[in-house]
Amino acid sequence: MLMRTDPFREIDRLAEQFFGTAARPAMMHLDAYRDGDYFYAAFDLPGVDPDSIDCTVERNVLTVRAERRRPTGERVELVAAERPMGTFTRQLFLGDTLDTDQLEAGYDNGVLTLRIPVAERAKPRRVTVTAGASGNGHRQLNA
Repeated sequence: MLMRTDPFREIDRLAEQFFGTAARPAMMHLDAYRDGDYFYAAFDLPGVDPDSIDCTVERNVLTVRAERRRPTGERVELVAAERPMGTFTRQLFLGDTLDTDQLEAGYDNGVLTLRIPVAERAKPRRVTVTAGASGNGHRQLNA
């Protein structure tokens, strides 16, 4: 029995994962980094109406949703449709070291940037070492 395979099937599957399809848009790409006492996440969302962006934090899960719509109207005639449309969703699992109550979000030039401060309890701090009498109930360490 001779089986025929489509040599482009795997390429198409990979392209759908990266670029998405009309029914299932590709995920939003992001950069995440720490700069000093802040953690940043920048999401690429070109052509998205800022009013459609929804950011929520539940426990340590950050969810970002945004929607890009095609122009519609009686006189609109679609000539080409290559950009993914629809609802985009991305989740990030945040560590306990971030203060999500102080999260700030801004949208500029098609990029959603989230700024989350590092929690005070997670910042490095100096521990004071005190010297005391050896009879205070603490075990003395010998080198």
